[in-house]
Amino acid sequence: VGGTVGDIESLPFLEAIRQFRADVGRENAVFIHLTLVPYIPTAGELKSKPTQHSVKELLEIGIQPDVLLCRTDRPLPKELKAKIALFCNVSEKAVITAKDVQTVYEVPLLLHTEGLDQLLVDLLHLPATPQDLGTWEEIVRKVKQPARRVTIAVVGKYLGLKDAYKSLMEAIGHGGIANDCGVEIRAVEAEQVERDGPKVHLHDVQAVLVPGGFGVRGIEGKIAAIQYAREERVPFFGICLGMQCAVIEYGRNVCGLAGANSTEFDPKAPHPVIDLLPEQQGITNLGGTMRLGAYPCQLAPGSRAGGIYGMAEVTERHRHRYEVNNEYRQVLEAHGMVMCGYSPDRKLVEMIELPDHPYFVGCQFHPEFRSRPRQAHPLFRTFIEAALAYRERAGEER
Repeated sequence: VGGTVGDIESLPFLEAIRQFRADVGRENAVFIHLTLVPYIPTAGELKSKPTQHSVKELLEIGIQPDVLLCRTDRPLPKELKAKIALFCNVSEKAVITAKDVQTVYEVPLLLHTEGLDQLLVDLLHLPATPQDLGTWEEIVRKVKQPARRVTIAVVGKYLGLKDAYKSLMEAIGHGGIANDCGVEIRAVEAEQVERDGPKVHLHDVQAVLVPGGFGVRGIEGKIAAIQYAREERVPFFGICLGMQCAVIEYGRNVCGLAGANSTEFDPKAPHPVIDLLPEQQGITNLGGTMRLGAYPCQLAPGSRAGGIYGMAEVTERHRHRYEVNNEYRQVLEAHGMVMCGYSPDRKLVEMIELPDHPYFVGCQFHPEFRSRPRQAHPLFRTFIEAALAYRERAGEER
């Protein structure tokens, strides 16, 4: 249950879990309370009073925590654990230090060291199973001490909001883990690229990624970044709007379609290479009308995308209203752009690529939602591979 104990917003949920435990039985549910144990520099000590007060508030509404996860920036002394256990009515072994760590993937190892996994097994009377955290240990090693490093530019428009691209940033990290590579993500505001030109921000990166988004703000900056990546043969990956911008850039600068654009940005564009989905035509109330959720995508035989996935059809998650305009597919393909992924009925372009480029891939869907630390999404894994290859080529040229 999120929030702070005592906040009015949390009360219905706290009452719900209290009743839930009564329904399923105490032996079938465990209450774990996450609480802050701050360090006061002037006093030189950790303070347990916020934890004691929070547990007191829980007791007043009928919830006795079984385990306390104590967030802190340093290890809890044994004496402090004993004090918290005494005043919060829990056993000392149920006072768990949840110390700040460098990477979130270190948390399972920390909690294992603190004995939380065995404690939960005991409290819920579960059968004990052999523990093997070797995979997590290797993930943490690759994050903290990678064998190689690359710098990836993410050219977006919501970078001022820390969590705006959270899934994307994590997926890039997964690609790094899969390649034993540390990834420095350079956040580049698309409007800065419009103002300064792409070379100022991208001259020393090993790959460029343009993510999804909505609206005309920053679009020309994204298109300029894509043109730079294409012409300088820097690995490029476009997601959703990023793929659409790649099509616009290619239409303008390779196919000779002056004024090529998306009808989202210019309804009267002379060459609307990106247009509304057919089922979106005529809709004025946009609420809940996007193409949302998982849809199949068929991959062209012999394409780079097919090789990346290693299969002929995949299912990916979507969130969009605009698509590649089929009226321009022929001219785009005639100039070298491959429509390598499409819907089963062949009406919607799902992926594009440039075969003569080291790595130039765009997808209409959001692969970041299916990436995991132990199994990086193939598109992110190969994107980081391409960045490493580019770094090696650049080093040889120097």
